[in-house]
Amino acid sequence: MRSAEHEMPGSLTGRKERPERIKVWDPVVRLFHWALVGFFAFSFFTGDEWKSAHMLSGYIIGGLVSIRVLWGLFGSEHARFVNFVRSPVTVLSFLADTARMRAKRYIGHNPAGGVMVIALLLMIAGIVTTGTMMTTDAFWGIEWVEDTHKKLVYSTLGLIALHIFGVLLASIEHRENLVRAMITGWKRRN
Repeated sequence: MRSAEHEMPGSLTGRKERPERIKVWDPVVRLFHWALVGFFAFSFFTGDEWKSAHMLSGYIIGGLVSIRVLWGLFGSEHARFVNFVRSPVTVLSFLADTARMRAKRYIGHNPAGGVMVIALLLMIAGIVTTGTMMTTDAFWGIEWVEDTHKKLVYSTLGLIALHIFGVLLASIEHRENLVRAMITGWKRRN
């Protein structure tokens, strides 16, 4: 028979209690994120092969980015830019702490994640803009527009790889599945 001394604090059964959780990522953020992943991949693989589908996907991506920008201004607490865009000094300090695996855990985006959100939104807006320009009479066939479009796409792929690395590193450092959090919306409170 187990004595009460051997039980977990606050537990009557001796089982470890689930950590307290908090809803962080609202449906708009989560749907935006995963829709952008899907449409970006679709656009990448259809670019030269299926122009009409590629263009439609690009317009959808443009709409998604517009929604996310509006949601970043007026949306839920953890979605708003004001709550996760930090100064360069804060970002550099956070990255230095991350390199030493002692970075502070954030409920929403951490400072590096905030920079990544802004960088990806800007890059993808640039891709949509140059892609749209290529469909107009004024810019159709203009080499620098197509070159810029392609450079932005491949630079964005580099940012995506860096984003995935950062998510995996933060998940390991803080013992938290951030991919699951972006699917369910829930994270542990502390």
